[in-house]
Amino acid sequence: MAPDEPRQLHIGVDAEKVVVAPYRLKMRIGRAQRRRTGSVTEVVPVPPSGRSRDSRVRFVFQLGLVLLVLSGLLDAAGLPWWAPAAGSVAMLAFVAGEQARAARTGSIAVPAGDDCYVLYAAEERVAYERALVVARRIRGAWPALAYMIDPVDADRSLTRALDDLAAIMNRRQQIRRLRAELAEVNHRDLPADSPAVRALRQQRTRAGELWRETGAAANRILASINAAAFAGDNLIREQRIAATAGRAELAISHLAAAGRSRSVEAGPELAERTAAVVAAYRELAART
Repeated sequence: MAPDEPRQLHIGVDAEKVVVAPYRLKMRIGRAQRRRTGSVTEVVPVPPSGRSRDSRVRFVFQLGLVLLVLSGLLDAAGLPWWAPAAGSVAMLAFVAGEQARAARTGSIAVPAGDDCYVLYAAEERVAYERALVVARRIRGAWPALAYMIDPVDADRSLTRALDDLAAIMNRRQQIRRLRAELAEVNHRDLPADSPAVRALRQQRTRAGELWRETGAAANRILASINAAAFAGDNLIREQRIAATAGRAELAISHLAAAGRSRSVEAGPELAERTAAVVAAYRELAART
């Protein structure tokens, strides 16, 4: 990767975890839908087809009958029987495998690298998924702000923020488990000045400090992402309001000009015509 090229980030979300890695994610079960925006590729399992095993077997059987007829026609045409038979078997096996794969609930495979993060804890997963939603809002606002921001720099900053947030959330879920493990240790029957008890208290204190530090770091990243989304939304709103005000100003100017023109020309003319009609009516009444 070139120095100026932003780091690619692949983020997978399934029913049990969030996976963040710098390389392409694979599916353990099922199929995936991939959506790339800038340097971030989101991977979401495709919903299962819902077809039962009996339905899939029936479809494969019907397809097999069609292939059998086709193989017979090809054999009658002089083609060796084993060629269409082998092709039919391969096609049936492929269709059966794809149908079975599509019917299962998708699950993303966990990468083996040390540079990826897997979030299992519900709290960290929910926080990170919310950050993803806000990140989509930010990226969606960039086309309207093309003259105000550098999309490459903005994409690099946002990708780095999501990567850093994944690392912090991964640490927090580890600290969460450690704190729970330390909290479960029972030392009630031991003297307060026992070296083991003092060591336990020290580790609880250190775990609490790490918990607060990672929480503050995660909140800073989340606040910056939310602030970027809020600023982008406000800028777009200001642009729309300014455009609406500009159109309204132009329309009001035209209406005002038309009103002045009509009040100068049509008013006196209407008065003169009305006076002439009244005079003619009075003259006609006097004669009769």
